Amino acid sequence: MAESMELMILSFIGPSVKDEWGLSSGQESLITTVVFLGMLVGSYLWAFISDNQGRRIGLVSVAVVTSIFAFVSALAPNYILLVVCRMIVGIGLGGGPVYAAWYIEFVPVQNRGVCMVIYSTFWTIGSILEALLAWIVMPIMGWRWLLAFSSLPCFALFIFYFLTIESPRYLCLKGKIGDAHNVLKKVAEINKTELPPGSLVYHQISENTPLLSATNPKPGSSSFFTLLSPSLLRTSLLMWVVFFGNAFVYFGVILMIPELTSVKRKCGAVVLNPNTLANSILYKNVFISSFAEVPGLILSAALVDKFGRRISMMILYLIGFLCFLPLIFDQYELIKTTLFFGVRMCITGNYKLATIYCPEVIILLLFSTFDLFFILFSPPN
Repeated sequence: MAESMELMILSFIGPSVKDEWGLSSGQESLITTVVFLGMLVGSYLWAFISDNQGRRIGLVSVAVVTSIFAFVSALAPNYILLVVCRMIVGIGLGGGPVYAAWYIEFVPVQNRGVCMVIYSTFWTIGSILEALLAWIVMPIMGWRWLLAFSSLPCFALFIFYFLTIESPRYLCLKGKIGDAHNVLKKVAEINKTELPPGSLVYHQISENTPLLSATNPKPGSSSFFTLLSPSLLRTSLLMWVVFFGNAFVYFGVILMIPELTSVKRKCGAVVLNPNTLANSILYKNVFISSFAEVPGLILSAALVDKFGRRISMMILYLIGFLCFLPLIFDQYELIKTTLFFGVRMCITGNYKLATIYCPEVIILLLFSTFDLFFILFSPPN
């Protein structure tokens, strides 16, 4: 939810900062671009830390970087410092997939599809809350207060850190079978049940062992190069394409809404002042479009365990394409809004299905690095 709010805020602060500081269009775009560039750097950094130091260390490190610099962004006295702070926030946001990977390592395979979709609903909740928060705060208090309020969920991560436990799968990968057994025992006690009889061994929980055994990387070797090995190269390339398309469309649609509103302003249809309540038109549009993610999640949850990951993604891609195609031509405002609603619904569902499918077919580093690598190219600058 915190990650979603920090990314959704990009739709609001750019136009306001541009008007307040007299920035050029390129400078405004840079505020958005550096966040994704930071995510590119952070994705590999946090994946490396979580793979070598543990998931919990990775989680708290992400929380520290993101929360501090998200709040400091609100205090930035000039454009340069704002860009630097937002880039560091992007580095922190690059650790978002580490949270998803930590969560998915606790979920049974047979329930993973639905559980990950439920997990993803908090991204949607964050998007809706950010749009609502901007609608309330921006016209009255300005973009600095919006940045400050939006950083609060990041600080909440510190509270939940003390409630988290290390991933038993990670412990097994590191050969700490005894520690993994203790974690599972603690989980069983919390759920008021008992562990099944028997001994915990590594191969029983490593679902990707056949996939990775061909590469047999040595301890300390880079998982990045493992992704380019003959046994994983085809899968890696295909997943890169999937995440590139998802990121390009998803963030492109989100960042397109303020631009469409600006076009209306320039054409004289609507007059917007960033410091007045007239901006409510923009906030209302973003707020309404955020609700498209709700049916997207419901649709993906209904499809994923019935038709499987790949067929479900194919269905949503087809529907999204059919919604996007009429936008080539000029449409009435209601039709245009409906079509964009459909596109965001489908791409949201597809994004969540891809985040379920990817860790099941390839190791964490692809999930946390290359998803964000291709997000870098998604902002329509």
